[in-house]
Amino acid sequence: MNIIRMTGGLGNQMFQYALYLKLRAMGREVKFDDVTEYRVPDARPIMLWAFGISYPKASAVEIDQITDGFLKLSHRIRRKLFGRKSLEYHERDCNFDRQVLTRDPAYLTGYFQSEKYFKDIEAQVRDAFIFSNKIWKEVSPETKSRMEAYLEQIQSAKAVALHVRRGDYLTTSEVFGGICTQAYYVSAVREMLKKVPDASFFVFSNDIKWVEEWIPKLCEEAQVQDVGRFVVIEGTTEDTGYLDMLLMSRCCHYILANSSFSWWGAYLNPSKEKLVIVPSVWFNNQDCRDIYTEEMKKISPKGEWIEA
Repeated sequence: MNIIRMTGGLGNQMFQYALYLKLRAMGREVKFDDVTEYRVPDARPIMLWAFGISYPKASAVEIDQITDGFLKLSHRIRRKLFGRKSLEYHERDCNFDRQVLTRDPAYLTGYFQSEKYFKDIEAQVRDAFIFSNKIWKEVSPETKSRMEAYLEQIQSAKAVALHVRRGDYLTTSEVFGGICTQAYYVSAVREMLKKVPDASFFVFSNDIKWVEEWIPKLCEEAQVQDVGRFVVIEGTTEDTGYLDMLLMSRCCHYILANSSFSWWGAYLNPSKEKLVIVPSVWFNNQDCRDIYTEEMKKISPKGEWIEA
């Protein structure tokens, strides 16, 4: 049996579920540990239900057996030194690791943020991540009406999703800071307007007040005369983040943050014509070359284009 330790927000959960689908396609028995990371009060919500997804859950006994959690620490050390090898796998960086697909049994801890894990079952992954009508039953009529209005705007425009991630990224700046800089966004907007002159930008962020103050500065530096071309998406919360992803996926083109959330927002659009601009650095402390797909165009923190 393989047990995948679920962790992180919706984008992370989707990568982990895509790995689950791959392992199942290989004939494995796979379950999730969705308790260990989510029993703390400030844990992110599990939102795979937004796609109508249910999944097999590992029992406490199954988790203990595969991690040796039922043994005392001294016995665990002795067993690993003189008995079986550890069945626990901990991801080292963002890149594809074939071990993830070959270890069985295993307790898999990581984000697995690479299309290489599931490229050969892409159709199955896309079919899994179709939004369920259940999402509308979980929000107020006012929120539903607002989201439907945004969808209408997006579908009637040459819509560009622009993602600005702040919040938790500011408190861990040593990992995420200095990547999606002003220069990055200015260069990305300029390039997008060269390719799509009549683009409208739909801005997604977890800091609405900040982006509303920031957009005029962005327009000035990117030489965009009409600030009205930028629409800030409002009305969603951390618990309804799937609504942001739904709206993102309906856009035509993308300017991503270094975030698995907007990665999936772009991925869920199957168009071969989409332009996807991404930061050339994903994390400051890890090599993440395998997170990029072939279609992505990279811009450095200095606003410079990086050749593939």
